[in-house]
Amino acid sequence: MIEQYVLDLQEVDETQVAVVGGKGAHLGALSRIEGIRVPGGFCVTTDAFRLVMAQAPSIGDRLDELSRVHPDDREAIRTLSARIRRTVEGIAVPDDLAAAITDALARLGEGAACAVRSSATAEDLPTASFAGQQDTYLNVVGPAAVLRHVSRCWASLFTERAVTYRRRNGVDDRTVHMAVVVQRMVFPHAAGVLFTADPVTGNRKVATVDAGFGLGEAPVSGLVNPDVFTVRHGEVVTRAIAAKRRAVQALPAGGTREVAIDPRRQEQPALTDAQAVRLVRLGRRIEAHFGRPQDIEWCLVDDGFHIVQSRPITTLFPVPEAGDQENHVYVSVGHQQMMTDPMKPLGLSVWQLTAMVPMHAAGGRLFVDVTPRLASPATRAALLDVMGRGDPLVRDALETVLDRGDFVPSLPDTGPGAPPAGGAPAPIETDPAIVTELIERSEVSVAALERDIRTKTGPALFDFLLDAFEEHRRVLGDPLNFQAIMAGMEATWWLNDKLWEWLGEKNAADTLTLSAPGNITSEMGLELLDIADVIRPHPEVVSFLQGVEDEGFLDELAKLPGGTGARDALETYLDRYGMRCVAEIDITRPRWRERPTTLVPVILDNVRNFGPGAAERRFEQGRQKAREKEQDVLSRLRSLPDGDRKADEAKRMIDRVRTFIGYREYPKYGIVSRYFVYKRALLEEAGRLVRAGVLPEKEDIFYLTFQELHDVARSHQVDGRLVRRRKEAFRSYHALTPPRVLTSDGEALSGAYRRDDVPAGALVGLPVSAGTVEGRARVILDMAEADLEAGDILVTTFTDPSWSPLFVAVAGLVTEVGGLMTHGAVIAREYGLPAVVGVEGATRLIRDGQRIRVHGTDGYVEILS
Repeated sequence: MIEQYVLDLQEVDETQVAVVGGKGAHLGALSRIEGIRVPGGFCVTTDAFRLVMAQAPSIGDRLDELSRVHPDDREAIRTLSARIRRTVEGIAVPDDLAAAITDALARLGEGAACAVRSSATAEDLPTASFAGQQDTYLNVVGPAAVLRHVSRCWASLFTERAVTYRRRNGVDDRTVHMAVVVQRMVFPHAAGVLFTADPVTGNRKVATVDAGFGLGEAPVSGLVNPDVFTVRHGEVVTRAIAAKRRAVQALPAGGTREVAIDPRRQEQPALTDAQAVRLVRLGRRIEAHFGRPQDIEWCLVDDGFHIVQSRPITTLFPVPEAGDQENHVYVSVGHQQMMTDPMKPLGLSVWQLTAMVPMHAAGGRLFVDVTPRLASPATRAALLDVMGRGDPLVRDALETVLDRGDFVPSLPDTGPGAPPAGGAPAPIETDPAIVTELIERSEVSVAALERDIRTKTGPALFDFLLDAFEEHRRVLGDPLNFQAIMAGMEATWWLNDKLWEWLGEKNAADTLTLSAPGNITSEMGLELLDIADVIRPHPEVVSFLQGVEDEGFLDELAKLPGGTGARDALETYLDRYGMRCVAEIDITRPRWRERPTTLVPVILDNVRNFGPGAAERRFEQGRQKAREKEQDVLSRLRSLPDGDRKADEAKRMIDRVRTFIGYREYPKYGIVSRYFVYKRALLEEAGRLVRAGVLPEKEDIFYLTFQELHDVARSHQVDGRLVRRRKEAFRSYHALTPPRVLTSDGEALSGAYRRDDVPAGALVGLPVSAGTVEGRARVILDMAEADLEAGDILVTTFTDPSWSPLFVAVAGLVTEVGGLMTHGAVIAREYGLPAVVGVEGATRLIRDGQRIRVHGTDGYVEILS
C-alpha cells in the first residue's frame, strides 16, 4: 500500500474519517454539496501522522504508561500528556512530507494565508463531537509557519483536555490518529455558529444562529456575547442583539489579535434577518446531506456565506421514529419504571414485547405515545390526573405542550373521561384471599414457564418465548390483578385527600401503611437483616466477606466456621430474590444470582449497624404505629359533625389499603421472575452459538433485538459490524439525559414545580413519605458501593425494588426520579422513611457527606452544610 500524505479536500468525503479525520471528512463532504461554499484546501493525512510518530518510538511507551493512569488522576494525566506533546512538537517533519505539504500550499496561491485545523479520527463523530479538544490556528502565513503549526496540531492530540475527553467517552488514546486540514483563509465581516436544532430544547424545527463581527473565534471562544437569532419555518421568530465590544481580526503578517469595536457599531446586528434566514436554509441543506442536526461554523464575506466546519450535535436526545409526519407527544417509560439508564437492544425489545401498550425506542430508552389520549377531551383529564399523581413534572410538561394550542391535534369529544388504560376498575371486596389467589396464579404461571422452557433450543426456543410473552401479558392484564393494584392506590389517595379535608392532616396514609402485610419488596429488605443475624456471630465469616471480589465466594464461605449457615441463608435468599438487580426491567442487566457480590456491602452494613432481631422489631414497630394512627384518626373523626359516617368510611379505606397496598409490589416481582427465566434460556442459546463459532462471546446477544437474535438462531449468521455499532451507540447513550416528555419535533420537556411555599435555596421535589429528618447525605449511584451508617440519608438518581435492602439502613430518601406510587415511595412509607422524590439534579447539587434536612411531608430538601 502506498501512503498518501496529502489529499485535496475535493478528493475526500465522510467515508474517509480514518484517513483525514472527522473534520477533514466533513469538510470534504461539505465541498461536494451543491450551493455550499467551502474555502479551498487540503488534508495532511493520518499516514503522515503515523510517519512522524514512528520517528519517536518512546511515544508508544508513554502512551502505555498513560493508559494505566486512573481517569481521576488529573496531575498524572497533565504531566504525561505534556511530555508526549513536547516530544511530538520536537520531531522534524521528514523531507518528503514537507515537500508534499509545500507543493499543496503552492496550489492554494503564492503567500496565501491559511487556517490550520486539527482533524482527529475520533472527532465530529455522531456520538461524540470532541469539539474544541484539539487545536486550530488562524491566519498562518508561509510554508515554514504552516509546517510548524501542522506539528502543533499533531501534538494537540495529547492535550490534557483531549486525553480526559477520550477517557470519558471510552476511546483508547492509542487508537486515535491525527490528520490536519489546511485551508485558504477567509476574512469575514461577520462569523459565528449555526445550530440546525435548538441546542437547549432539542426542537428540530427551530434553528439558532449566533453571530459576531470579525473572525468566528470571538463568539465561539466566548470572548463576546453574540447576537442570537431564532429561526422557525423560514422566518426569524426571536432575536437578541448583544453589545459586541470586541472582535478577533487577522494581522497582515499572520496571526490574530483582539480589537475594540467602534461604540457606534457595537449594538448593530451582525446579520440582517434575511441573511439569518438564508444561512438557516443552507444549514438545512447540510443537515439533509448528513442526515442529522448539525453544529455549523460559518463566515460571511461580501454577503456570501462560507462554511468552515460542520459536526453533528451530539447532545440532542434522539426522536422516536413515528412513521408519519404528524405531531406526537411521548412520555418516558423510564421515569414511570424508576430506571432512566439506557437499555441494550435486547432489553428494549423484550420489554416492548411484554408491555401492555406499544412503546417506542430512542436513545436507549422507551417512550409511550400519548397523543391520542391528549387530543381527546374524553381521556385528556384522566391522563393528566394519573400522570400528575405519579409525577407532577410529567403533568406540567404535558400541560406546557397543551397550553400552546398548536401542537396536539384536537379530536371531537366522544364522552366522559376515562383512565388511560384498562378502564375504570370494577368494585373489589376487601378480602385478603384475593391477593393470595393472585399470587398463586403468578407462581403457577412462572413454574410452568420454568418447566416447559427446559427442552427448547434454537428457533423453537424463540417460538416458545413469543408464546410465553403472550402469557406474560395475559397475567399482567388479568382484570383482577389491575383491580387489586388500583384498590390499594385509590384507597391511599382517598385517605390522603379526605383526612386533609376533614382533619387538616397531610399525607396521613403514610403512617397508616406502615408494615402493611404481604409486601414482597419490603420483605426483601427485612430478610437481609435476618441474614446479618446469621453472619454477625462469626468473625471469620465477616472478615472473609470484607475481602470478597469473586462471584464464586459462596462455595468458599462454607469452609469457614459458621460459613455453612451463612451460605445456606444466602442461597435461600437468592432462590427467592436472585432474579432482582438494579435496573431490572432491562433483561441484560446482571442479576443478584449472577453477581451476588452486589449484596455483600449491604449485608456488612447491616451487621455493623443493627443488632439481632432487628427485622422483626422494625416490622412490629411499624405495625404498632399504624394501629395507633388508625385509632387516633377514627377517634378524631367521630368527634366531627357526621363523624360516625366519616369514621366508618375511613375505616373501610384503611382496611382496604392495608389489604391491597402490599400487593402493589408483587406484579413487578412476577415480571422479573419471568425475565430471569427468559434470560437464562437465551444465554444458554448464546452459549450454543458461541460453540458453533457464530458469536465471539455470549453477551453479544444483548446488542441484538429479540427478532434479530431469532434470525441468528435460524441462519447461524450474525453481522459483527452491527454489534460493534450497537456497542458504540450504547456507550454514547449514557451521556444523554432522557426527558420526561418528548415531542416528535425533538423538544425535550422535563416540567417544573410551580411552588412558592418553600425556603429560599431549598431543592423542591414531590413529598411521598411524611416526616422530617436531618442527617448526612450519602450520594450513592451504585448499590454495590454502599457504605452506610445509622442516620444517613440516601441520595440517588432512582430506586427500583432492588434498592430496598438499603432502605432498612437509612433515615431518609432523596431521588431525582419518582412518583407517589412508584416502588421507592411505597417502600419508604412501609419503612417510615421521610422521602422526597423527583428532585431535579439531586445527585449533582447535594455533595456526598453534606448535612441535609429532608421535609417528607412538604416536599423539599434543605442543604445545611
